[in-house]
Amino acid sequence: MAMFSRFKKPEDGAARPSGMAPVGDPHKAPAPRTQTNAPPAVPRAKPVATQKPVAQAVAQDKDKKRKERLGDIKVELHKRLLENLNLSALESAPEASLRAEIAAIAGEALEELSIVLNKEDRTTINQELYDEVMGLGPLEPLLKDDTVNDILVNGPRQIFVERNGKLELTDITFKDERHLLRIIDKIVSAVGRRVDESNPYVDARLQDGSRFNAMVPPIAVDGSLVSIRKFKKDKLAIDDLVRFGAFTEEMAAYLQAAVACRLNVIVSGGTGSGKTTTLNALSSFIDNSERILTIEDTAELQLQQTHVGRMESRPANVEGKGAVTQRDCLRNALRMRPDRIIVGETRGEEVIDMLQAMNTGHDGSMTTIHANSARDGVSRLENMVAMAGIEMPIKALRSQIASAVNLIVQASRLQDGSRRMTSITEITGMEGDVISMQEVFRYERLGLEPNGKIIGRFNATGVRSHYSERFRQWGYNLPAEIYEPIV
Repeated sequence: MAMFSRFKKPEDGAARPSGMAPVGDPHKAPAPRTQTNAPPAVPRAKPVATQKPVAQAVAQDKDKKRKERLGDIKVELHKRLLENLNLSALESAPEASLRAEIAAIAGEALEELSIVLNKEDRTTINQELYDEVMGLGPLEPLLKDDTVNDILVNGPRQIFVERNGKLELTDITFKDERHLLRIIDKIVSAVGRRVDESNPYVDARLQDGSRFNAMVPPIAVDGSLVSIRKFKKDKLAIDDLVRFGAFTEEMAAYLQAAVACRLNVIVSGGTGSGKTTTLNALSSFIDNSERILTIEDTAELQLQQTHVGRMESRPANVEGKGAVTQRDCLRNALRMRPDRIIVGETRGEEVIDMLQAMNTGHDGSMTTIHANSARDGVSRLENMVAMAGIEMPIKALRSQIASAVNLIVQASRLQDGSRRMTSITEITGMEGDVISMQEVFRYERLGLEPNGKIIGRFNATGVRSHYSERFRQWGYNLPAEIYEPIV
């Protein structure tokens, strides 16, 4: 233990807790056995068909009891760690040294408590203890799993994950509600925020950039609710999305011309449809010489250009002061000489500033909105302007939208979990009081495979782009064949 002494507290400050029962529940003595004079029951032969389910149930019950016992042991060992480790030295401690110290303290505690564990259980407990001290406890393995996109916690006993667009229940749990609240508090306190009964919900960002949201009791009735949208370290490029079947090479060539020619683009879609991923991919077509400013509630965009300024909004403090909204950032961005402005998601009063920016010399700006179709997206823009408290004649408002927005890209998550760019629609102007639109590409559903996978194809509508002449002037001579539909 001397080799790791710099991580331990002084001996005189440490207090040893009381011992723990070697087996079973540490707080309950084993129940005494009772004998009866009843004759032994004659065992009946079980039907063959029921033996396998019974065996499975017994195995599951045994595994559950084993996990509960390990959980009780881990709680006691975690208390010992907090009393013995010098927490102020952990930040600068090498990982290997810290793991060895945790294993040594845990091993010493197990000997004192007369608990014997096999090698597998000991390794599991040491890893979980390390995650508790340095990470996010039970959530740590899910955060390290690259196949997991979302982590959804419904109270301490239910943790769901999303893999390949499908939700599935995991066997990972928290000890109790206090354990879950401790992990939530650890996350939000690291970014200078708080969550409690007076402020029962919070948005934050994990160290790796993952988006975090939590809501605690009494608002969350059955236990704290946590949602984590994991941050992709390797952003998907256009080539990756084409390879995965999100859209075709013809659509990619069209989008490259649209972004390079500074059309104003809105990416529309529902929750989890891939709006931010699509926006990231489209931004790769922006020339490296342009000055780009990004504005987000939670910084997720990963632009690769040289000249990028990133801004993130800030919620109010405990006193309800100090909030910096996306609209504040957007207004200030207009004074910072941007060539393009990219807003991560437009969802409120900042929409009017975004439309004005698109109309006043910031061509090529982009944003995302929540909508189920291109036409719905236009209606949503109108509603957001109305919610901002701006009174404007409907014709004037629609004229503003028609002149500001050039292209709406619709992203959707289909019922089989796949994500597709289901429509690319151009806004061509006004016809009376109605905004005129034309769809250039769409995704056509053709059927369903027995395994539930959707059969479909991308197809052109046969309509030539309204901006073909602009493309040609900028040096993008797209072949006429890309607009021809597949019969």
